[in-house]
Amino acid sequence: MATDQIRQMVNFILQEAHEKANEIRVKTEHDFNLEKQTLVHEAKLAIQDEFTKKEKDREVQERIARSTEIGECRAKKMKLRDELLQTLLSEAGSKCAVVARGQNYPQLLQKLIVQGLIKIEENSVTIFCRGEDVETVQSVLPKAIEEYVEIIERESTVKLTPDVKLNTNRSKDLTGETHGGIMLTALDGKIVCDNTMASRLSLVYEELLPSIRAILFPEEQ
Repeated sequence: MATDQIRQMVNFILQEAHEKANEIRVKTEHDFNLEKQTLVHEAKLAIQDEFTKKEKDREVQERIARSTEIGECRAKKMKLRDELLQTLLSEAGSKCAVVARGQNYPQLLQKLIVQGLIKIEENSVTIFCRGEDVETVQSVLPKAIEEYVEIIERESTVKLTPDVKLNTNRSKDLTGETHGGIMLTALDGKIVCDNTMASRLSLVYEELLPSIRAILFPEEQ
């Protein structure tokens, strides 16, 4: 009788242990599966984040490369356009040099001197020119001074006696790059009136540059 009771107790304990072990196994498997799902989900999210980051980095690099390429093309285009404009300016300068060899050049020099004297508004003035123009300037200077005096007297009733002389230091003659014309100075060079052909060409060029661009590069308009 006692043996039966003991056997029953042992069987009960074994049953309890078996059920407990089974419960622990089920819970462990459940926790394991849950942890595994969590890890897999986190891994997927990490992979997606990494992919998204790499995709964004790729897009950024593509935009940078595209922007760099566009910038380089634009810079090259601007360089070519500037070179073309400089070529036109150089050709125009060559045509000015042709004018300086023409038969009407003395009259032009006289007008430039008169205009310069009116602009500089000083009584004592020194005129500079190219070495090859010295004789021509000397020949037209008296008439230019006379014309200048007449204009001022007519406009203001004041008769001036200007002291206008030609530079005698040949080392200070204007260079060939000026394409001709004259330069006037006063007050020991503190006041300068550049009336060279190159200076006047530059002024006209700057004034007409928008129109020149519109003609040469209509796609910019």
